[in-house]
Amino acid sequence: MLLLALDTATPAVTVALHDGTDVIASSSQVDARRHGELLLPAVDRVLAEAGLRLDAVTGIVVGIGPGPYTGLRVGLMTADTFGLALGVPVYGVCTLDGLAYAADIEKGPFVVATDARRKEVYWATYADSRTRLTGPAVDRPADIAERVAGLPAVGAGALLYPDTFPSVHEPEHVSAAALASLAVEKLAAGEELPAPRPLYLRRPDAQVPKNYKVVTPK
Repeated sequence: MLLLALDTATPAVTVALHDGTDVIASSSQVDARRHGELLLPAVDRVLAEAGLRLDAVTGIVVGIGPGPYTGLRVGLMTADTFGLALGVPVYGVCTLDGLAYAADIEKGPFVVATDARRKEVYWATYADSRTRLTGPAVDRPADIAERVAGLPAVGAGALLYPDTFPSVHEPEHVSAAALASLAVEKLAAGEELPAPRPLYLRRPDAQVPKNYKVVTPK
């Protein structure tokens, strides 16, 4: 087994290789505006670090969000392209699940929150690092304050709203290493992973204007 994992659902552009036993190479950069520019060079770096070629990969793991439309589709389209070109399966993993898996919280429950922009967060609650209880969902932090009161929090979204999430733990951003390790664990247990399809949870910012004037040539 050699899994190539990647995620662009958050400001982190993150890539990793997992050989079925351990992560053998990884790369993460945080830049919310350069997903498309940074992703493929990161793939090249981890392959070079591992001394392997892309055609050695036997499966792709990709974070399916939730996340903003533009960034999320970069990772998903890249994963689909690699899967088709190599003839290997593509597995989806919820990005919030990857954050929960890597959380430095010994006992649950806890909440994971990432920045959804528009003064909102993508969030989910967890019984432990492997068991999601609710979500994912997108809400304004003030609207879920009572539901998450007293829960430790993980993720960059929680850091933005200390009134709602007063106790924030690492990690701030998701890592492809965690996604890959979680996917390997689930596959070994015979669990079915989600299809590599995006969890947008809301419509994209760019939409066709309503009641626009149609101009036809005379």
